[in-house]
Amino acid sequence: MTGGGSEERTGGVGKRLPRSVYERELFRLQSELVKLQEWVRVEGTRLVVVFEGRDAAGKGSTIKRVAEYLNPRVARIVALPAPSERERSQWYFQRYVERLPAAGEIVLFDRSWYNRAGVERVMGFCTKEEYRLFLRQCPVLEGLLVEDGLLLRKYWFSISQAEQERRLRKRMDDPMRRWKLSPIDLESVSRWDEYSKARDEMLAATDVPKAPWYLVESEDKRRGRINMIAHLLSSIPYREMPRPRVDLPARPRPGDYERPPKENFTYVPDHAAAL
Repeated sequence: MTGGGSEERTGGVGKRLPRSVYERELFRLQSELVKLQEWVRVEGTRLVVVFEGRDAAGKGSTIKRVAEYLNPRVARIVALPAPSERERSQWYFQRYVERLPAAGEIVLFDRSWYNRAGVERVMGFCTKEEYRLFLRQCPVLEGLLVEDGLLLRKYWFSISQAEQERRLRKRMDDPMRRWKLSPIDLESVSRWDEYSKARDEMLAATDVPKAPWYLVESEDKRRGRINMIAHLLSSIPYREMPRPRVDLPARPRPGDYERPPKENFTYVPDHAAAL
């Protein structure tokens, strides 16, 4: 695992990956993700991928590219809201455990149980005792999941302080993306060092052999996406599964069915015709 100071060094990562190179390699990797999905389905594998990192580090956009061509009945994204009063009274991990995959499923966590080690710890949404208990229990839980045969991959997306601020300002100026900003996102700017310390403590406690962390340099989003997906594929011993041949049945000969007149139905207006 890369050392705790990697985020401060990301500004030196190589030049921006050309779009043509990026799009070509992304499509190739996505085709491999489809093969991985079919292998998971046929073999009855359970795969969990955890996406964590700084606000605006590119987690969501990477998840979007991972899931773009996957079957939502096999691969689902889990992005939980703040816990309800009832959920707050449960064992902390309970609402995450119940969303783990069954055989033949993939779950992509857009933030996960590691909320407790990040935003909850920094913003004071949990007590010090709850935080310490999390750091003790988390490696144990993940070890049990891996021992039970679940494939667990954990990715932390790193960016520099300057790049985070640039991306957040871009969201502020874009009415189509302003919804992505929350008061907690804005608070993360002034609490950069606190989040850095929380990240370092989290990695020290939960980067264990059975469930290691993998850090993704995401100063260039294109590079980050490509590197993360390529690593995920390389870490799983999947293989292309044989697909049964599918033949389109012959169209039946016309029968005595007559379609009702179009005037009997209400169609949406042809907005496209006015373009």
